[in-house]
Amino acid sequence: MKKLLVILTAGLLFGPATCNAAQTAQARMFCLSLRFGQGTTYGYYLDLTTISYDFNGELAWYDESSQRSWYELHDAYYYFDMTGTIFVDRPAFADANGNRFNDFFEVSQAVSATTYGGSYTDDYGLGGGDVTAQWSRSAGSKNGTCVLNFYDETYGDLGDFTHSFELLEYTGPLSYTPGSNTVSGSVNLTQTGNSANHMYGPVQFVKVATNRFNMLTFDTDVTWTNASLQTLAFYPFEYVLEREAPWPTNYYGWVEFYDGDPSTTDDDYYDWELSIDDTNDTDHDGIPDFSDDPPSLPRRPVLQLTRGTTNLLLRISGDINHLHQILEVASLTSTNWTTNQSLTLTTDPQTVSLPIPSGPRFYRVRAQ
Repeated sequence: MKKLLVILTAGLLFGPATCNAAQTAQARMFCLSLRFGQGTTYGYYLDLTTISYDFNGELAWYDESSQRSWYELHDAYYYFDMTGTIFVDRPAFADANGNRFNDFFEVSQAVSATTYGGSYTDDYGLGGGDVTAQWSRSAGSKNGTCVLNFYDETYGDLGDFTHSFELLEYTGPLSYTPGSNTVSGSVNLTQTGNSANHMYGPVQFVKVATNRFNMLTFDTDVTWTNASLQTLAFYPFEYVLEREAPWPTNYYGWVEFYDGDPSTTDDDYYDWELSIDDTNDTDHDGIPDFSDDPPSLPRRPVLQLTRGTTNLLLRISGDINHLHQILEVASLTSTNWTTNQSLTLTTDPQTVSLPIPSGPRFYRVRAQ
């Protein structure tokens, strides 16, 4: 008599098809400081800095409308020096692409404006005055031009100083695994307009219990690495990322590095904003998988196979109301498993009738 070879693999080789699998969102991180080059006019030079030694070019975030730095105004031979504090107004908030972020800090958006509310003071008490800024940057370029005009309250117009400036924006994937109370993963971000510069490292978020789908705190007990293999550590603070109704796929919040540019001689470029955009929504409930509860998982099915007179009887023990796929293949060396049938269990266990195969057959069941 010819023997029939039937082998069950479900419950031995395969578990549930669904799990807390890794997902990928898109992240953007931009510095609230600008990097200014040296400004020039008629043999005089203007440098900006926020560190004690040398010039780092940082025009740092000050408040909702302005930036601040220290300056040194000098001639080519340093026969004349004037130093002090400078405040420069940014252009008014604009959001042409409707993503809630200020176009001024987005490389993809153009900037062309003049601001008049700036000011400067002199360290030696010799005076001070007003600062006007003419801003210009093309859409898609991280580099722009800013012309700073100093008008001294005593000496009048000190001239226009033309500077190049740079936006520090990084974008890239954020891979994450959703959890009930935490979200963990990693980022790999590349500077827009300069692929040689990047930052990468782990991320960990904790859901805020009172608003767990819309607010998460950023765990600062992580460090990132930049392209020069220097460490980027976060200042310990409770940073909150929020999701708001008009932008349901986006999470955003402020974060601060101990030192955002380790290549300079002192800590600087502290303040950044992190934006995470997640379009994954497995259960289609309007909450991105990033902050949604992970799907409940069916237990691993347990199988028992018996032979009837004219058919095979496959007994499946598993979670009811979950889809179970019965797959089969003629050889274990084959990767082309085909679906014999799919069913949603209504009882536990549930028996399914299968035709008797004409040759060797391997079965497995996948629960979803």
